[in-house]
Amino acid sequence: MSGGRAVQSTDVSTGLPAGRREPRVGVLVVAYNAASTLEKTLNRLPQSFVDTVDHVMVCDDASADDTYEIGLRFRDTARFPITVVKHERNLGYGGNQKAGYRWALEHGLDVVVLLHGDGQYAPECIEDLVAPLVSGEADAVFGSRMLDKGGARAGGMPAYKYVGNKILTRFQNTLTGQRLSEWHSGYRAYRTDALADLDLAAYSDDFDFDTEIILGLIRARKRIVEVPIPTYYGDEICYVNGVKYARDVAGDVVRHWATEHGFGGGVQSLESDEYALKDEYGSHAVLLEWLARHEPGRVLDAGCYDGRFAQRARVLGHHVTGLDRQKHEGVAERVDEFIEADLNLPLPHNLDAQYDVVVAGDILEHVVEPHLLLTDLAAKVRPGGELLVSVPNFGHWYPRGRIAVGKFDYDQRGPLDRGHIRFFTRDMIERLLADCGLSVLETRIVGTPFNTFADSSQDNLGGRVVRRIERTDRGLVRAWPRLFGYQFLYRLEVA
Repeated sequence: MSGGRAVQSTDVSTGLPAGRREPRVGVLVVAYNAASTLEKTLNRLPQSFVDTVDHVMVCDDASADDTYEIGLRFRDTARFPITVVKHERNLGYGGNQKAGYRWALEHGLDVVVLLHGDGQYAPECIEDLVAPLVSGEADAVFGSRMLDKGGARAGGMPAYKYVGNKILTRFQNTLTGQRLSEWHSGYRAYRTDALADLDLAAYSDDFDFDTEIILGLIRARKRIVEVPIPTYYGDEICYVNGVKYARDVAGDVVRHWATEHGFGGGVQSLESDEYALKDEYGSHAVLLEWLARHEPGRVLDAGCYDGRFAQRARVLGHHVTGLDRQKHEGVAERVDEFIEADLNLPLPHNLDAQYDVVVAGDILEHVVEPHLLLTDLAAKVRPGGELLVSVPNFGHWYPRGRIAVGKFDYDQRGPLDRGHIRFFTRDMIERLLADCGLSVLETRIVGTPFNTFADSSQDNLGGRVVRRIERTDRGLVRAWPRLFGYQFLYRLEVA
């Protein structure tokens, strides 16, 4: 066929172009002051691997000893292709890896294995890490010292490192939803096409780079496999500041969690745009509790979005009319009636003005003139009916803290939701209610939804921790509602 574009097929077993059955596998050796161990480490690579390896890259991170010279000497008699470089300045553990991965990508390698020049990780196991990548089972393979029970301690891992490793790993798994046996091994192998999908340049140059690359793989939905490796602690010098490392990796994972759940600044997140119902101790639970006190009647759900709250109100026996600017998918099946209306404009004249209850849940902060909308909604309540209102608290410690440190920005949810154009403190919302001629029948204040960290109903570590935090938070809400209240809710009577 003339003028057409050739389409290159892919070998499903390797993920590589058809016709190139064997992937190009390379090794990145990161080395710093490894003069006494580098040559021994390279000599331990198994012959079967040496016979097939495409290239070995030794990156000396500006060592103060003869690491570079020993590498050059080894290169002259090496049994495999090897390149030895020395950075003019120390790039850091993460920076050294970045330079090596750039080299691997530029030179067309398909798989790259990270090997430490101090011999702490067994070169003899390198083929175990490569195999799942070559077979297409994984995008990244981590050597774990924790998979074989008791192996880490038997191999000489100090007790304090073992305990710290286990604690940090559990914490990281809890916040990311992973089930890795170890987050802190430096023995890893990656498909380079997976690395190409990560923003490596934005990651740390320090030792927490290894954690950041795991988080990047999780965000990119890459497949991670672990294989067991032996533990060896010898005479190598450890350059890791344990306290700083723990603080850095914990901070990385917390920021990852915040970003995944729409917090932490900016609007980029994997959190769905679908409006989240706030269950149990949240605002929606309170609004439903108030609706349950009423005999079944006519309810107007203003800003009903996809109708999931309205659906729960219908379960209570109410006839629910949904009101929003567009008809979202599924809303027709969840409401008894739907009226399309822009809440920034006067409500339609044909909207029935005899509702038993009008619900304005988390909508006043989304409109330009909340006073006008509130007045319009109040006019739709029959005599003796109620208006239910909820708003987020801009005086909550989270937005206050962000402002105090100069980090104000929009999130995808919460008090700094990217859709909010009005912000309310307790004094501001109560002044607005009074200005609209509304009398407060009942006020309820709910706390921070910490159960988004972990399911507090579960009897596991995450659930137990969140339950304790929730109990503490509810006490703080009672003691200082203006600072710890997450949302303010009001049952209102129209004067």
